[in-house]
Amino acid sequence: MKWLEESIMMKRGVGADREPVEHHLTEEMQKTYHYTIGPYSQPVLHVKPGDRVVVETRDAFEGKIKEETDKPSQVLQVPYLNPQNGPIMIEGAEKGDVVAVYIEKMAPRGDDPHGFCCMIPNFGGLTGTDYTALLNEPLPEVVRKIKIDEENVYWSKRNTLPYKPHIGTLSLSPEIDSINSLTPDNHGGNMDVPDMGPGSITYLPVRSPGGRLFIGDAHACQGDGEVCGTAVEYQSTTTVRVDLIKGWKIDWPRLENEDALMSIGSARPLEDATRIAYRELVLWMAAEYGFDKWDAYMMLSQVGRVRLGNFVDPKYTVGAMVAKHYLK
Repeated sequence: MKWLEESIMMKRGVGADREPVEHHLTEEMQKTYHYTIGPYSQPVLHVKPGDRVVVETRDAFEGKIKEETDKPSQVLQVPYLNPQNGPIMIEGAEKGDVVAVYIEKMAPRGDDPHGFCCMIPNFGGLTGTDYTALLNEPLPEVVRKIKIDEENVYWSKRNTLPYKPHIGTLSLSPEIDSINSLTPDNHGGNMDVPDMGPGSITYLPVRSPGGRLFIGDAHACQGDGEVCGTAVEYQSTTTVRVDLIKGWKIDWPRLENEDALMSIGSARPLEDATRIAYRELVLWMAAEYGFDKWDAYMMLSQVGRVRLGNFVDPKYTVGAMVAKHYLK
């Protein structure tokens, strides 16, 4: 892919010219999946910039929901949701650097590939929650088991959806805090941005030695907002290539694909997440693409695009995008 050769990762990554060594992070090797993202957990893998890692992720429920008759309130224990692989240590990563994660491919895992979408009490975009407290009774618990393959998501007899996988949670460690795997912030986390799938590069700021990469929460497909609170959650075999960009100071995650650049912000209320994302995009265009800051600000008012990651988690996530052809 020509765009990949011209990407920020390939132009600036210290491992761009290396022949990648392939590592396999299996369930057996991972052993314990993590529900917090921070600097205190024991590393499971050490890699060099430019290496490839094949990761066996579990679904967001860690396999505890098995059938449509299961009730999430009975089999799930909040906050033990969204299990993460890692941490993966990247050689040479130091505070002030950036780790680039190029998602090469995502495949369903298991003899009978399937995913689950659930309505969970007091969770979702159109119900009362602990953070949006209402006196309404919780919505009903509903579990849907969905057959999937590498082409389709077989939602119902009426609708077959395209298989458009992405990683819901991708993070480096904060410097001192340990943050639960359900909450997105400037370290990354549970952003649920549908663009973060095969053919995308996510750039994450390093704040802890080695970066400490966490990955999990694979989705077979998801609409903007993840409105009921869950996507088609499934266990995956996800292949990523990891690189390191030295001395690139960014404050929030960024994303690159063939057509666009994106800055990602997470906050409550939703408009503050949008403000963070657009501010970071304006500053990026001014710092690295020769734009006057106010010209970039005004131009994005005409051509900027917004992608809603989720508005169901403890913080909401928004990606602000600009097409690459405007940056030439």
